[in-house]
Amino acid sequence: MILPIYVYGQPVLRKVAEDIELDYPNLKELIDNMFETMDKADGVGLAAPQIGLPIRVVVINLDVLAEDFPEYKGFRKAYVNAHILEVGGEEVPMDEGCLSLPGIHETVKRGNKIRVQYLDENLEAHDEIVEGYLARVMQHEFDHLEGKMFIDHLSPLRRQMLKGKLNAMLKGKVSCTYKVKTVHK
Repeated sequence: MILPIYVYGQPVLRKVAEDIELDYPNLKELIDNMFETMDKADGVGLAAPQIGLPIRVVVINLDVLAEDFPEYKGFRKAYVNAHILEVGGEEVPMDEGCLSLPGIHETVKRGNKIRVQYLDENLEAHDEIVEGYLARVMQHEFDHLEGKMFIDHLSPLRRQMLKGKLNAMLKGKVSCTYKVKTVHK
């Protein structure tokens, strides 16, 4: 089932998400719905707060980038109760966008190496060092679990320059090809 994506201004996007219990009802169905919603919106990642749930569940699909990044062929993973333990490596600037901030793309610096702990969709525990593009996507998505958005990493001047677009979103003026839930809907 395709779910509406919550847009900037929705309070759930600024809440710190909670770990879920291992017997969370309909987890597999939730993960399937998140993948379907993300795919329909042409995203590479989606965090549960972006569909209105303040829980620590993220889905990432890098298979869509396999033509340019063959190492991501078949990469579709869910992350449950995910936490970043360390961010390191070189700070690399790269353009980012977000399904919850339609029409906004900005350059964000992030470390290119992280250590993460999470459960996969079979609830098996992982503790991994992740590098490169996947590390960036994970940081972007896992930020949502901490109540942060990529615009929080911008300079005050860049954020000021986005004020008009952000205010439009707060008023429910959003233009995108997928179903959204604004503050006014």
